[in-house]
Amino acid sequence: MQSLSANPSDATDWALIRRLLALSWRYRWGCLRVLLLQLGMVGLGIWGLGFTGLGIDEIRHAAGGGARPHWPLGWAPPAAWTPWGRVALVAALVLGVAAVRAVIDGISRHQTNYLVQGQIVVQMRADVYAKLQKLSFRFYDANASSSIINRVTSDVQSVRMFVDQVLIQSLTMAVSLGAYAAYMLCIHVPLTIACLATTPLLWVVSARFSHIVQPGYRKNRDLTDDMIQRLAENIRGIAVIKAFGREAEEIRKFRAANDVLRTQKQHVFRVVSFFMPAIGFLSQLNLVVLLGYGGYLVIQGRIPLGVGLITFTGMLQQFSAQIANIAAVANSMQESLTGARRVFEVLDAPLEIVNQPDPMWLPRVWGRVTFEHIWFDPGTEPILKDISFEVQPGQCVAVVGPTGSGKSALLSLIPRFYDCSRGRLLIDGVDIRNLELSAARRNVGLVFQESFLFSTTVEANIAFGVPGATRAQVEKAARIASAHDFIMELPKGYETILGEGGSGLSGGQRQRLAIARAVLLDPAILLLDDPTAAIDAETEHEIVQAMQSAMTGRTTFIVAHRLSTLRHADLVVVLDHGRIAQMGTHDDLMRRDGYYAIAARLQTWDRAA
Repeated sequence: MQSLSANPSDATDWALIRRLLALSWRYRWGCLRVLLLQLGMVGLGIWGLGFTGLGIDEIRHAAGGGARPHWPLGWAPPAAWTPWGRVALVAALVLGVAAVRAVIDGISRHQTNYLVQGQIVVQMRADVYAKLQKLSFRFYDANASSSIINRVTSDVQSVRMFVDQVLIQSLTMAVSLGAYAAYMLCIHVPLTIACLATTPLLWVVSARFSHIVQPGYRKNRDLTDDMIQRLAENIRGIAVIKAFGREAEEIRKFRAANDVLRTQKQHVFRVVSFFMPAIGFLSQLNLVVLLGYGGYLVIQGRIPLGVGLITFTGMLQQFSAQIANIAAVANSMQESLTGARRVFEVLDAPLEIVNQPDPMWLPRVWGRVTFEHIWFDPGTEPILKDISFEVQPGQCVAVVGPTGSGKSALLSLIPRFYDCSRGRLLIDGVDIRNLELSAARRNVGLVFQESFLFSTTVEANIAFGVPGATRAQVEKAARIASAHDFIMELPKGYETILGEGGSGLSGGQRQRLAIARAVLLDPAILLLDDPTAAIDAETEHEIVQAMQSAMTGRTTFIVAHRLSTLRHADLVVVLDHGRIAQMGTHDDLMRRDGYYAIAARLQTWDRAA
């Protein structure tokens, strides 16, 4: 069976990075806007530092401690200006730069949030959800719902981290480092080289960190899937838990899963917690060099104090901050790669049930269904083995057999939820694989043993397959399914909003709504997968009546065990271990020895008792 995995061999980090870069290219103009705003803030920061150093030199000159400083761009205030006027101008420039920088910072944050949350995350979730709608039942059989949900939610958020916290930050950091280094080189080349001597060591430490922390993020995702799966199962099975008094045990199991996740996450946090301060410490070593060597240069008069040492100090601190940001970028990189691998596993999952080139479009079929030597092997053991029989339009076929004999699997091939491994399934003489998929499925109505209802109105549930159906059409389908009377007794009739899964309705009411939903399609073929299995004897009569009304004029396949249903079937197919053990009418099979006759007599004796 196909399953999702986070095996490192599935995709190399470089392959993931290339794919994430391709994703970013789709949003290149938004990324460019954010990048330009970030670079604008860097440039304004450099200007602010330069003006601060200029102000210090102006104050020092006014105090008689140095030569008149040089203003940028070859402009300077008139010589008649007082020292306080010159300083006040510098202060105004510093304040103006800070104000403009604050405005750009706000715009940048808004643009970033719009890009990643308003575009990338929304589109990525939509893409993953659309792909999930196209994947076959085999995919859902092989993968836990918790893992799938986690990939659509938190893993998509991890993918967007690559754009704003890795790509944009890395480009900003690269340009910033270049700008700061160029500015420092303009002040004094040997001092710049001395102060930046530890930078290569930071890159080595960052690479080592990435290698250590990546497996931790992968393990964390798997443990999160396990915890969500336990939570989902407990919510769905709360009635069973309470009925058996297992609340304390389930709390203990959930706490254990939560503790395992916490312990593993703490390990990741511990590595990150040591790495980031280490990067910060190494970057601060540059200041020690600056105070020693730079102080010596100022004393010697080889660089000025303000636009020299003070501005150089600010630039070095900004440079060191960007270097320290490598830790955050490296951490975000590993988290985004882990999430991206899991999201792309869904997007790359193969589509097994697809249309053939130039499929045949049959808007309405007659309903002749032919099984020709069908084998169905979804795993290591075939479920169906050499199944052959034909059903004429309008006939009713009952499929019976012991548990695990392949009854539901047989029905699932008709709407092409799965493809058979060998043989052919024909609809009106055409291989179902050659029919247009959506058109073929619209000719098949289904009612499951436990039919699912959505948290919307009764009318919307019935009209789920035909959203444009009128109220009159919905009511007609409900009457056929013997559902109209109880619907009208609901608080708002057809406008009543159902709870999750149809909570508040009885099992029989839910089944009748499901039958109405199938009938509204007006399908040529109707599949009923044991719809009376969970119904009490009193409700069974109503369901059987609804089923008989729905079956009129349609080719019907029904998985059933009760004689009241089997007696009316045109053909009874008895499956055993995936093979046809017996086949005929009810009367024919009652005259033979075998599974059917024995099961029917047991039912008769049980009722008599």
